[in-house]
Amino acid sequence: MGLPEININFSSLSVSAIQRSQRGIVALILKDDTGDFETREYRTVTDINDGDWTAGNMDYIEKAFLGVPSKVIIERLDVSAANYNDALTRLASKRWNYLAIPGISNAEVSHVSTWLKSQRDNNKKTFKAVLPNSESDHAGIINFTTEGIEVGDTTYSTSEYTARIAGVLAGLPLTRSSTYFELNEVDSITESETPDADIDAGQLILMSDGEKVKIGRGVNSLTTTTVEKGEDFKKIKIIEGHDLIREDITRTFNDNYVGKVNNSYDNQVLFITAVNAYLNGLLGEVLDGASDNKIDVDVEAQRKAWESQGTDMSEFNEQQVKQKSYGSKVFIAGKLKFLDAVEDLNFNISV
Repeated sequence: MGLPEININFSSLSVSAIQRSQRGIVALILKDDTGDFETREYRTVTDINDGDWTAGNMDYIEKAFLGVPSKVIIERLDVSAANYNDALTRLASKRWNYLAIPGISNAEVSHVSTWLKSQRDNNKKTFKAVLPNSESDHAGIINFTTEGIEVGDTTYSTSEYTARIAGVLAGLPLTRSSTYFELNEVDSITESETPDADIDAGQLILMSDGEKVKIGRGVNSLTTTTVEKGEDFKKIKIIEGHDLIREDITRTFNDNYVGKVNNSYDNQVLFITAVNAYLNGLLGEVLDGASDNKIDVDVEAQRKAWESQGTDMSEFNEQQVKQKSYGSKVFIAGKLKFLDAVEDLNFNISV
């Protein structure tokens, strides 16, 4: 009879996880009066029709494709548009990974940052944005701050080069971080006088080692840590892993369970078994194989749900609580340990 379809779906997702992670989607918002369309989607630069964009905007698109994303979605606005709201509204219902708005003004950065935070925190989206000089203190915002980026005869501002950075981040696999990623096209930059302090302040900066220009460390703008969100939440690579797993599980749950399966303990066990098999397939590449990366029924949450309705649960043991499913709600909990990339070396030599 073979495995249930849900198990096959999750197995396929874990096998393809690394391949999918290195083929993310870039979203760009460009102001341009060349055409009268709203949206364009391209898989390669050769898909772009002559005359669709100004030379400046074509350059931004090409910079995004240098990172080899799977696709670039572009929302066009008239040059006279007062803000980016219409484009953001269109993007809210689409699937993408990293947003950049080359040429965005300082006044608009805060608004876009607030929108992105709301999409992640309230709507549970896995969107991320590369914004110039945005001290957002949020894992979904990459605060790019390097200035004076010279490529050939052209000098790019911080804002203009966000398209390139978004393309890099969308194109990297989860088996490596963006730390020390080389930007071979860049000839020189205005280097930071305090690179360590900048990185500690949640800034993604470029640096030169005397021969090559590269990303200093792959960090997002998060600076305030908590018990729930520790130091690892500052890493772009770690958050990318979070988002991959959240998206895979959520989409499969919505497609195969919501409205289609009775909320019995037996069906919950089938779901839990499938998810744990999926997580097991990520060990060694996304998740740390030395840790117990598993989920199960959230006994405490399920107990509290029943108690909130006046049910006395004091005599129920853990297994009995698991078997007493609650309405249409599925309470699941677990702990995952994500693998970071090698970035630091402590090498002590005694002679």
